[in-house]
Amino acid sequence: MNWFRFFRRSAWDDERARELEAHLAIEVDENVARGMTLRDARDAARRKLGNTTRIREEIYRMNTVGVLDTIWQDVRYAARLLRLNPVFAVVAIASLALGVGANTAIFQLLDAVRLRALPVSHPEQLVEIKIAGSGREGWFSGNHAILTNALWERIRDRQGAFSGVFAWSTPNFELSSGGESRRAQGLWVSGDFFRTLDVHPFIGRLLTTADDARGCPAPPVVISHGFWQREYGGSPSALGRSLTIDGHAYDIVGVMPAGFFGVEVGREIDVAVPLCAEPFSLGSRSALDRKDAWFLGAIGRLKPGWSLARASAHLDALSPAMIAETLPNYRPEEEKKYLSFRLTAVPAGQGVSNLRQEYEAPLWLLLATTVLVLLIACANLANLMLARAATREREIAVRLALGASRFRVMRQLLAESVLIAAAGAGIGAWLAQVLSRILVAALTTQNSRVFVDVTGDWRVFTFVALLASGACIVVGLVPAVRATATSPGAAMKAGSRGSTDTRQRQGLRRVLVVAQVALSLVLVVGALLFVRTFRNLMTLDAGFSRDHLFVASLDLRRAGMPEDRLRLANADLLERLRAAGVDGAAQVRNVPMGNSFSNREIVVDGVVRTENVNYNSISDHYFSTMRSALLAGRDFDRRDSAAAPRVAIVTQSFARVFFNGANPIGRTFQLDQPPGTPRPSFEIVGLARDSKYGDMRDPFEPLMYVPVAQDDLSPLSVRLLIRSYAGAASVLSSVTALARDIHPASVVSVRTMESQLTDGLLRERLMATLSGFFGLLAALIATIGLYGVVSYSVARRRNEIGIRMALGADRRQVVRMVMREAGMLLAVGLAVGAISALALARSAQSLLFGLPPHDPLTLITAATGLAAIAAVASYVPARRASQLEPTEALREE
Repeated sequence: MNWFRFFRRSAWDDERARELEAHLAIEVDENVARGMTLRDARDAARRKLGNTTRIREEIYRMNTVGVLDTIWQDVRYAARLLRLNPVFAVVAIASLALGVGANTAIFQLLDAVRLRALPVSHPEQLVEIKIAGSGREGWFSGNHAILTNALWERIRDRQGAFSGVFAWSTPNFELSSGGESRRAQGLWVSGDFFRTLDVHPFIGRLLTTADDARGCPAPPVVISHGFWQREYGGSPSALGRSLTIDGHAYDIVGVMPAGFFGVEVGREIDVAVPLCAEPFSLGSRSALDRKDAWFLGAIGRLKPGWSLARASAHLDALSPAMIAETLPNYRPEEEKKYLSFRLTAVPAGQGVSNLRQEYEAPLWLLLATTVLVLLIACANLANLMLARAATREREIAVRLALGASRFRVMRQLLAESVLIAAAGAGIGAWLAQVLSRILVAALTTQNSRVFVDVTGDWRVFTFVALLASGACIVVGLVPAVRATATSPGAAMKAGSRGSTDTRQRQGLRRVLVVAQVALSLVLVVGALLFVRTFRNLMTLDAGFSRDHLFVASLDLRRAGMPEDRLRLANADLLERLRAAGVDGAAQVRNVPMGNSFSNREIVVDGVVRTENVNYNSISDHYFSTMRSALLAGRDFDRRDSAAAPRVAIVTQSFARVFFNGANPIGRTFQLDQPPGTPRPSFEIVGLARDSKYGDMRDPFEPLMYVPVAQDDLSPLSVRLLIRSYAGAASVLSSVTALARDIHPASVVSVRTMESQLTDGLLRERLMATLSGFFGLLAALIATIGLYGVVSYSVARRRNEIGIRMALGADRRQVVRMVMREAGMLLAVGLAVGAISALALARSAQSLLFGLPPHDPLTLITAATGLAAIAAVASYVPARRASQLEPTEALREE
């Protein structure tokens, strides 16, 4: 078989026709030359050549694959039918496109976040080095704070399992030299980072071990391909130029390849800086020197012949010595925990990700939700296809009576569902790209730019193909089987409307509607649970008023002023800000719900208490600015200087846990400290209302406040809380102008407390929005399905209804009869759906807040709302049936 000829049969036939005409013309000319007349010459030539049409047909059949030809005929016929029924075609394709698009979009995110390997060579060889054990104490920074620098250096120098090993941390760099803040997402990396990952530069060079020598005076940096395009327009002249990061100038030596985002999924790289640049300054020491500064992660590439288990055993054997050598100055109980730590190796071919930990469970749940939406859409389309098959009973009967096989007719009917599934899958795949990008944008906040590569790979294409195939089977196979099951004789009878087969088909449609209602109730219950969870968190009393409250951050590291002068300048800035007309302003160490917090253990009456106490330092007027009540005692004031006796304000939970709820004013306590360090003592001078501190989901916990002047808070980074009825732009302008009076290099950023709290509830907002949308979509599709079944039932029972009305039934009785049938379907669907919803809601229990998964109000609200919508959809065909004229219905009989 010549496949080229098969796909060019029309052109091949035209060529053969011209060839036959040429042969005929030659034969005619030869006959004329022999002395025949022109007419006789033509007749003789035609007799000799034979039937040209038959010859062309034989050649055409020789170039035809029978199965493909009939399939192509079925596809063309199905396309013609869809073109003649545009409303059905649009509804069917749009329903599938929404279902496939939603499923594919969620799966694309799951694929990028959870399933896809890092875009580096042989990612299966990568393993992460972690600590087995819990209870680490100290200072933490970064998205993946697993190791201290002391531990990392010993791992690097003593390991023998890896051909390459590197450490990294994930800071946010400040690029602005003054004025409004401009942040970049960065990496601190050890020298073997790029070599171990086998990443090669786009232009220039990447960092090496020579660039990461401890105490490096002028380390180079490399920038990402995206940053290079945004900031330098993709110009090669960027190499050698100076880039100011956190007030220090670095020379750009290379550009990373396009598409490389490091090892943390969900986070994009802008700039990579060698670890030797000593990233943090904690008091008088660098984070590289502190044994309790946890800010690094580490990944290695296994040597040939090494397995994950062998590498883990190797690290475990090295652990006791390394752990002992890096012991921080801990209290005895903390020291015991630390010495029990062991290093282990875990797979890292898919990278690491906080995004994965936070969103993996919600994404799987959303994928299950979209699968239910797709099933509802398929059930609805199957109902429509059954109705269409019923209207084509006589056509199908004629085809079967004329000798067509049942398989041939089924194939022709399936062609329509194949076209619908293919069109729905194609549009859905395109829609998925749009939806997935919208979802990624929804995960991005002002302080956290999310990067997820949602381009399709083989998993996504396979997923779409499976969805299309499944939809095709569900939508087309059952109606095709049912349509061809009727005998031609029964279908041709005039009274076949009441046949057993018709009743069975109607029963199948009822079952599909019940399934749609049940699945829709499950989704609506889930949507209400997530919407109410988000509402509960947004309206939760946090212990302060969030309205008109702004958070301002000042970076004064470039000011170049001594710390004592900076402290005075910060205090002066606060006073001038209050004088500028704002309703309140205060300095704070950790902004509530700001992803930064501290906790301590305290000593009460000489006993070390193991309960952690949240710790914060504040200036005067903090409680009035936050609109948080001070219940007893006094606020901090000028008396509470660095040289004055230490004082504290505690919350209700603090008093309840440590003083049995008694008035704590005048009581004292101490902060527990490592051996050899004196314990500072604090007198409680105030009792404040409980307030949220780290997370809105957390219950109120013991919280202590100390004056800013008595804290070791660095004056280089200042956080201010400002209450003002002006807009964010006005507040930013005012704070920036005042900060520049301190030093022109001051960098300022401002955001609202409302946006900070909303960003902290990003997962809950996403679940509420998406589940709400899918729940409404499912309810709409199920309502359309119920409307279709009731309308079809009314159409099939026109004669019966006409007879009833002719015998005296009034219109209200007809409406009740039709509504009773719809009500039965609805009641069964709601009952099945309620049982399913109660069973499935438990899987989402960890994502809920303020209500149980079996919340009766949610179930009743969902069922009532769905029933009301379905009742309206059923009433329309019921009312239409009641307006039927008996004479018209009986005339059809």
